[in-house]
Amino acid sequence: MTISRRKVVKRSVYAGLIGAFPGLLFAQARPKLGMIFPVIDRDVPEEAIRMYGDKIDYVVENLDLKTMTPEGYDAVIGDIPALADKLVKQNVDAIMVMGTSLTFYQGREFNERLVTTITASTGLPVSTMSNGIINGLREVGGKNIACATAYNDEVNNRLVRFLEQHDFNVTHIEGMGIEAVEDIFSVTHPQLIDFCSDAGNAAGDTDAILISCGGLITLDVLEPVESRTGRPAVSSTPHALYEGAKLLGVDARVPGYGTLLSG
Repeated sequence: MTISRRKVVKRSVYAGLIGAFPGLLFAQARPKLGMIFPVIDRDVPEEAIRMYGDKIDYVVENLDLKTMTPEGYDAVIGDIPALADKLVKQNVDAIMVMGTSLTFYQGREFNERLVTTITASTGLPVSTMSNGIINGLREVGGKNIACATAYNDEVNNRLVRFLEQHDFNVTHIEGMGIEAVEDIFSVTHPQLIDFCSDAGNAAGDTDAILISCGGLITLDVLEPVESRTGRPAVSSTPHALYEGAKLLGVDARVPGYGTLLSG
């Protein structure tokens, strides 16, 4: 095979640039995390950009969840494998299925089977938002858990069952009773801090606080809640992103946002 003089020169210039600036190669090969969100209009969350925007590129595919109810989840859960295949075609390096209640509502076995199925079909590392909260609670040493959620009683009961299936003890749970997806976004930052702190303080023997619902914006809630309750807090989106960073082999620590993320 004959290589033209122009190609030889281009290769020499490229090699020289890499030699002089070794970071150039890695800057062009930033890992890519694929995310499947339950709601149709969700783009890359601001929390993702703030946490790992300088380390990870994101690709989003969306379901069209209307209500946070078992019936709502049933209507969209079957669409997840097709969206995972779409992410593979966009050259992602790992996949996170976002949506806590979407992945815990049928219990531990279903969540594990979902991960196994997508891993087998895509050949990629895969996890879920529910795995993110479970692993987060374990990392902070939680056993007795107080929960603050966006959900109604039915979904709260399913969350309790899911946590018990992972050997946690739920000491207290409070939900906002939200069902319509669009209603989540009306929850203000101060309201959320008060609600989560009150839920944590209402519990007795509690090791950690779980804030559950991927639609709630919780990155800036973690430290205030920990300060008010004296307990580590784990929440859906930040700790799902933390899980995704670990899937990619990226340093997942983000100082300033609670016990676990701070490392």
